[in-house]
Amino acid sequence: PALLIDLNALERNISKMAQYFKGKKAKLRPHAKTHKTPIIAQKQIDAGAAGITCAKLGEAEVMVAEGISDVLIANQVVGSQKIERLVRLVKHGDVMVAVDDLANAREISEAASRRGTKVDALIEVDVGMARCGVDPGKPTLALAQSLLKLPGLRLRGLMGYEGHTVFMEPFEKRREEATKAMRLLTETKDLLEDSEVGVEVVSAGGTGTYNITGEYPGVTEVQAGSYVLLDSKYKTIVPEFDCALTVLATVIS
Repeated sequence: PALLIDLNALERNISKMAQYFKGKKAKLRPHAKTHKTPIIAQKQIDAGAAGITCAKLGEAEVMVAEGISDVLIANQVVGSQKIERLVRLVKHGDVMVAVDDLANAREISEAASRRGTKVDALIEVDVGMARCGVDPGKPTLALAQSLLKLPGLRLRGLMGYEGHTVFMEPFEKRREEATKAMRLLTETKDLLEDSEVGVEVVSAGGTGTYNITGEYPGVTEVQAGSYVLLDSKYKTIVPEFDCALTVLATVIS
């Protein structure tokens, strides 16, 4: 069996999403977990994307090695070995990482300080998916205030993923629930700013909510990624994009 990419469909998907974000206050930072391929990521950037999102450190290392320097690792990097790799990586690109735990943040800060650098971080806020992240509101503020005291960490903003809403039908329900999630995220942003904690980045969004989150006031970037290749499930949610990935195989019986 072989995976095949329909290049025409791929290019249409990249162009369509790029066109949507032209003129929007939020920028597109596509998630590369779907394709994990630097040449496709570069096509997305050439079409207007502000940078790339990765699911893990190893993906980010590959992207930076291929010259894609603006990368968000939208998960936590834990353990001394991976933290050392993260600290080395930030010297070669504009890399941000998600944090949601003070002990982990301290370990990152200490490793960065030993190497004379700083690691950019976004606090992940749990906006309803109940997977990772700090509770919105005061718990996030408390963590932010602690992070500001760490010499090897630079707090850039917040991140929240409304992944529990991306497949909701009909669209009105999806919009209602995604809006609730973004309200939690942006109200937390307002709380931090009222407490004199700067919030430069508010990162969120997925393919199923790109046209909801992408227009929500206060969101600065959207991490939609599946759109580039799509799949049969997402095709029912965002029919404006095409399935660009197929499997070629031989039926033997």
